[in-house]
Amino acid sequence: MTTACASGSPEARPHGSRPKPVERERELAVLGELARRTAAGAPALVILEGPDGIGKTTLLCALAAQARSLDLRVVRTRAGQEGHRLPLSSALALLAELHEGGPDGLPVTPRPGIPSGWDIETGSPGPAWYDLDVHNPSFNVLAELHGCVRSAAARGPLLIVVDDADHADHASLRFLAHTARRLAGLPVFLVLARRGGTDVPALDEVAASPLCQVLRLRPLTRDGVGLLTRQLIGVETGPEFQDACLAATNGNPLTVTQFLMELRDEELPLTADYFTPMGEQDVPAVRLRVTRLLQRQPEATVQGARALAVLGDGASLETCARLAHLDNSVFDRSLLVLISLGLITAADSTSWCFTHALIRNAVLADMSDEERAAAHGRAARLLHDGGESAADVAEHLCRVPTTAAEPWARVVLREAAREAMRQLSPERAVELLRACVPEGTESDCDPGLLTELGLAETWVDPEASIRHLTSALESAPYSDLRLRTLGALTGTLTRQGQVARALDLLARYRSDAAASLSASSAPHLLEAQVLLAATANRASIAELLGTASFDLSLPGETTDERALLAARALISVTRANRVAESLAAARTVCRHGTPATDSPGHLACAASVLLYADRPHEAELVCRQLIEATDAPLDRTCPDLLALSADTHLRLGSLDAALRTTAGALGNSTVERGSQQRALSLAVRLHALIDVGDPAEFTSLEAELHDPLPDSWQWNELLCARGRLHLVRQEPKRALEDLLECGRRQTAWQRTNPAVSSWWYWAGHAHLAVGDSRAALALAEEAVATARSADLPCVLGAGLGLWAAAVCEDERPPLLEEAEQVLVGTRAALLRARVRVARGVALHRLGYRKAAREVARQGWEESYAIGARSLHADAHRALLATGARPRQPVSRGLDALTQSESQVARLAADGRSNAWIAEKLFVTQRTVEAHLTSAYRKLGLSGRRELRTALEMSEMDGAVVHQR
Repeated sequence: MTTACASGSPEARPHGSRPKPVERERELAVLGELARRTAAGAPALVILEGPDGIGKTTLLCALAAQARSLDLRVVRTRAGQEGHRLPLSSALALLAELHEGGPDGLPVTPRPGIPSGWDIETGSPGPAWYDLDVHNPSFNVLAELHGCVRSAAARGPLLIVVDDADHADHASLRFLAHTARRLAGLPVFLVLARRGGTDVPALDEVAASPLCQVLRLRPLTRDGVGLLTRQLIGVETGPEFQDACLAATNGNPLTVTQFLMELRDEELPLTADYFTPMGEQDVPAVRLRVTRLLQRQPEATVQGARALAVLGDGASLETCARLAHLDNSVFDRSLLVLISLGLITAADSTSWCFTHALIRNAVLADMSDEERAAAHGRAARLLHDGGESAADVAEHLCRVPTTAAEPWARVVLREAAREAMRQLSPERAVELLRACVPEGTESDCDPGLLTELGLAETWVDPEASIRHLTSALESAPYSDLRLRTLGALTGTLTRQGQVARALDLLARYRSDAAASLSASSAPHLLEAQVLLAATANRASIAELLGTASFDLSLPGETTDERALLAARALISVTRANRVAESLAAARTVCRHGTPATDSPGHLACAASVLLYADRPHEAELVCRQLIEATDAPLDRTCPDLLALSADTHLRLGSLDAALRTTAGALGNSTVERGSQQRALSLAVRLHALIDVGDPAEFTSLEAELHDPLPDSWQWNELLCARGRLHLVRQEPKRALEDLLECGRRQTAWQRTNPAVSSWWYWAGHAHLAVGDSRAALALAEEAVATARSADLPCVLGAGLGLWAAAVCEDERPPLLEEAEQVLVGTRAALLRARVRVARGVALHRLGYRKAAREVARQGWEESYAIGARSLHADAHRALLATGARPRQPVSRGLDALTQSESQVARLAADGRSNAWIAEKLFVTQRTVEAHLTSAYRKLGLSGRRELRTALEMSEMDGAVVHQR
């Protein structure tokens, strides 16, 4: 359990007695057993670890009482007390009690300045006085001091306890580590208590000792709170009170004890109302207790506490002193008082924090509104003048509207808002910028500031964004700002479904540009932004299809032309309209554009076109280049780009890469759970986990699959993935509900290209699972027809595979053979392996065992190579059915090549002939041919022509930095 009261002031100890440890039965049993072993002559070593207030001191008191009952001599000290800062002061405090002659007989004494009674000369016999090195006391000194421990142990078993050992001086820590290493054969039980998370090498060395046991104290549980309440107050409490108390205190026994005592002293009822969770409101009992403590302190201590509360945990003590209007020496004394009161904890002279957030809130609540505002305003100026980050300064400016209106404060707030936008936190940016633009003052504001506010509000409050951007556009003084404002305004209008107004603004801009004879290509960029914004609004995209131009003949020589070309191609390809032209346009954008000259968003748009044109290998290459060139944590396109990259990996069958990339996207702490930016990554990850065959992990993702899923194209992809999950779980009716709903939504969003989403493929299999082969065949025929006309090879292979599954058995092999031939020319390894396994099964059912075995074995090896465990299991069963006895499959990929195979493959990829390679490596040509044949098999290649590309792609896969 944990301790019921503080180890410091008597105020924290109700009725003058220390409560018994609560929920510490396990720790007491371990310590008691070790004490009994020490009483029998065996050594023991324990480190007791936990945060302040967790009950270490209470547990040590219980151990001391038990040790005395076993006739152990108990020696205790608390490190870090006054007078324990000079070299060996903590060690000497222990040894003074152990040594027969008291402090006068110790081998060494501290330097002058130690409290009176310790400034005696070195005893005899022993070494002369040592001028102790604080950081490295000599071995002779440590050995002499350890001799005192050995001498005392010879007289009887010992319990040596050092509380707050992490506060001990360095020389004393060296002595403790020295002694801990030499306990063998001594009846000594050494117990060191330390705070968790402290960096003290000497104590870490002790913890690593084979003899040492580390006991980490846990917070109270609900039952522990109830037991502590019974101990301290003598009444039973219900689960609601216990849960509320636990939430407010984090289970810290000291804090629980303080709360309970205050409730008792104030005669307040033990209800959950007095234990609101830690936040804006405070537990009244804590506020009263802190207020009373501070009222009894000098004014300087109160000012110091308020300065610390305003600036927050870990703030510079020098800045805190300046905020409190105190010189450093007075402030240091105030800090010591606050530490002694238990309000503040300090690890060292520069690191400090409030013992609990509720205590800080209580100090702030004791200040009037005017006092808090003035303190925050002065804190902001002090931090700004001290060179602190804009984000830290802005925290205080947001609390002081009058100061936020000053010119220097606006500069800081705008800088902090830009950083918030880079960190994908528009809500925070809006909060900061609105502090610069008080309600009703928009007409007098800087247009640039209004534009920044409107851009941030686009993602938070679109109506306010439109209002502010319109006001900024009317007063923007120069063309660059007007262009930026207009782009943001038309984009926001389009996302809100106001396409006509956005197009009208765009037409007026074109007219103004023509009237001024401007050669600017800005209208292209504005139109691209409108088109891309429309993809986020179903009504907008439908309206634009009837009004906007989708000419794909632009040369793509400028960045603005390439942006418009990519946007037009994306909308066209998603509808399976002019796929070949869209593919050519995307390749033009990628050929002429670079991450250094073009927006990552527009290049990612071109990569999406390549993916939807069924060229995932080309899309993957563009995504990789963008990820390598983009400052991912600071770019708003990062989550969408990572999701797109993961989708390309999934379609290529690179399941590990898909999982690594989605882990990077979903692990981004700036992307809010349940947000649209996570949806596509979740969908891709769920598909990949199903293919990998990891039910435990894909089950854990279901927490984010809330129902109903929002109607956006990203969430629709997640609907498809969830439908497939139902299908895997043998729930075909539920699968059909999700998959058909996904198809309906995709049609409404004008995303009718079967290469955009695989919903139709899995819906067909769900139809087959419920016995409706006609519906499955209809989906397959439609996909195949579209794929043939639009040249979508992967869709064609998948569609033929579904078609084969929907027809009778004797019609299946030709369809699957065509599907396999189509997919051999692609790099869709997973889809190709799936078709081969299905073809092997079909051939076997028709009695072609030898052919079935050969085809099934290919699918078996390929599924193993890409890590598709579910498909590999199906392939294994199919192979066994043919009478084969498969051995361990051959490893695949670049890492599977032997050193000789890799060397030969690289030389062949460079264009060297077999004869040249044989002469270079001093081997025969037959050996070279054997190595190349093995390399082709492991890399899944058909010949030398594919070797260079395969090696380059395998090496670049290692450049993906996101971990699975």
